[in-house]
Amino acid sequence: MAFELNEKGFKLKDVLEIVDMPEATYHYHVKQLQKEDLDKEWKRKIVALFEKHEDKYGYRRIYLELRSQGYVINHKKVQRIMNEMGLKCEKFTRKSRYKSYKGTVGKVAKNRLKRRFNTSIRLQKLVTDVTEFKCSENQKLFLSPIMDLYNGEIISFGISNRPTLDFVIEPLNHALEVVKNEAEYRTTVHSDQGWHYQHNAWVKTLKINKIFQSMSRKATCADNAAMENFFGILKQEMYYGEDLVPYHELKTKIENYIDYYNNERIKLKLAGLSPIQYRTQASQSVA
Repeated sequence: MAFELNEKGFKLKDVLEIVDMPEATYHYHVKQLQKEDLDKEWKRKIVALFEKHEDKYGYRRIYLELRSQGYVINHKKVQRIMNEMGLKCEKFTRKSRYKSYKGTVGKVAKNRLKRRFNTSIRLQKLVTDVTEFKCSENQKLFLSPIMDLYNGEIISFGISNRPTLDFVIEPLNHALEVVKNEAEYRTTVHSDQGWHYQHNAWVKTLKINKIFQSMSRKATCADNAAMENFFGILKQEMYYGEDLVPYHELKTKIENYIDYYNNERIKLKLAGLSPIQYRTQASQSVA
């Protein structure tokens, strides 16, 4: 059996005999050193991804991100390394909830969705709601997004310092432009029973555009759980635990986050793709 030579030309076998070390022990330590070097490289990559996503990713998303880049690694190894390094996506909570329900002030639609949040058809089921943020100087910010349940993509949204009717109608009109140009099946828009969604302007806009209206039952958040879940993720990842900032600064942060959420933030149920990556890949496979 041939053995490699050291710098001075001595055979490894002879060197091991001089230092009285079994060949198996030597190769064991070589492999351990190689393993340590590899672990250091994994740690470097994991920290880089963790910092890139601003501490928002847990081990499952880090694992999927590494796999999408072509690296072969076990998810348990990613979890172990992150635990060893104390990499956890933790935020403190700051409760801020907007209640738009003011009783029956217009038309209350039936619940067409009935918590069936999954769909394989793009733009078939859209959900919306309004949430509130506190800003510095006793200001408030209100966000009204419209989400496609097909891939969780935010297809339009409105931001305002007051929860007016126009504030929710504007993103609805933007969403309807997308529906008009790209939907293949009739669309349903689901919301809670907030006064905006009972208002004649909202109801009439849907009716004119031949959109089904659907509403949660009173005081039943689970009927619009998909939208509530998005609000929870957004606030957990870019709002909770942060210092209060002025309205315009928070507005910019939310706009940037929604762009990140749509284009970069991977979802486990979308096979490790972001909402827009998933939509794009699906359209390419059909074509």
